[in-house]
Amino acid sequence: MGKPIKQLIMIRQTATNLILAAMIFSFSACSSIPKGVKAVSPFNKEKYLGKWYEIARFDFKFERGLNNTTAEYSIRDDGKIKVLNKGYNYEKKEWSQAIGKAKFATDDSVAMLKVSFFGPFYSGYNVIAIDKDYQYALVSGGNFDYLWVLSREKTIPDDIKQEYLKIADDYGFNTSNLLWIEHNQ
Repeated sequence: MGKPIKQLIMIRQTATNLILAAMIFSFSACSSIPKGVKAVSPFNKEKYLGKWYEIARFDFKFERGLNNTTAEYSIRDDGKIKVLNKGYNYEKKEWSQAIGKAKFATDDSVAMLKVSFFGPFYSGYNVIAIDKDYQYALVSGGNFDYLWVLSREKTIPDDIKQEYLKIADDYGFNTSNLLWIEHNQ
């Protein structure tokens, strides 16, 4: 094999390694918390498990066209958290669900998790506000494009709603983009 061919192979291998490194970095960056936002700590994983109703969210592709949305969290055999998201697609007039898994980004006393619905690809899931009884939660994704208001009931008291909107606004989320979810099914 001639010297130019060896150099070409080395250049291709270096380029491939750089692309792989960039992909790994971009995937790991997806499973973080927005800059300046703090996850709840200390966090009680056991109290967070169970069913939550989505009260409000930023619109995004995987929940577009859904209302009556819920998330249910339980412990899997491997210690990770099973995530069952359900919602009613009002355009197709049918229920939709997605099953995923979550794991803590650091330790389970900090409400900073990584969630996956698609194999090895994880996204940030961060509880950024929660009441002392774990009845209401404010959750962000890995960037300012994802925000959810959750409740154990199909509604949320106005004082909690206003408190969570202020927290989100103070962090820099554009709460005017929230969709308020119907629970009528």
